[in-house]
Amino acid sequence: MKKLSITIITFNEEKHIDRCLRSVKAVADEIIVVDSLSTDKTKEICLSHSVVFIDQPFLGYVEQKNFALSKATYENVLSLDADEALSDELTASLKNEKEKSFPADGYTMNRFNYYCGKWIRHGTYYPDRKLRLLDIKKGKWGGQNPHDKIVMQESTTIHHMEGDLLHYTYQTIEEHAKQMERFSAIAAKALFDKGEKSSYFKMIINPAWAFIKGYLLKLGFLDGAEGFRIARFTARQSFLKYVKLIHLHREAGK
Repeated sequence: MKKLSITIITFNEEKHIDRCLRSVKAVADEIIVVDSLSTDKTKEICLSHSVVFIDQPFLGYVEQKNFALSKATYENVLSLDADEALSDELTASLKNEKEKSFPADGYTMNRFNYYCGKWIRHGTYYPDRKLRLLDIKKGKWGGQNPHDKIVMQESTTIHHMEGDLLHYTYQTIEEHAKQMERFSAIAAKALFDKGEKSSYFKMIINPAWAFIKGYLLKLGFLDGAEGFRIARFTARQSFLKYVKLIHLHREAGK
């Protein structure tokens, strides 16, 4: 049986981290928390669970998560966010794969999002499949900040596990709106650094498609007012990203 490392990045996660750590104890042989210099009780809570706690100024989502992977002792790593937790069914699936010494190179799982007091069952919020368990010799974190994702090497085997990764996302509309502003700015800067440019076409078409995809094609309307709000915020974040990209190029005189 192979051992399993759990990596978690944190910043001021005192509301969530205890739930996350409790949920992984049944499967973890090692828990590594990489913290971006929290000013709340995150560190105190983590140390009460006997984790490996590392202070590391924030490097960027992709970079911070790869830094955490580099600190893992074991080659099989489950990478989580502090506001996530394992469901009982997912815990059972992890135990089963662990007993078989993780025959696949990577594992996906469905993420189940809890939004403003309601579990969201449609749209882009469910099943929201994520690849979170990997052999670190076969993959690493990639993607474009803030939308990180695990990228596996070619010819790797990927299995899907039963059970949900429970994600306790935004608790209020105001929290969602604030994060939307932050994420759109990060995404715009990432595009700017790559030399990409915005256009009025992208500002109109991409947000419209994001709304249609989440609300209509993926049945977000079945989640009622929350489904509409999620689709609208997703579209607005796309719009803001391209608006802010235009502003970055203007500021740079390009």
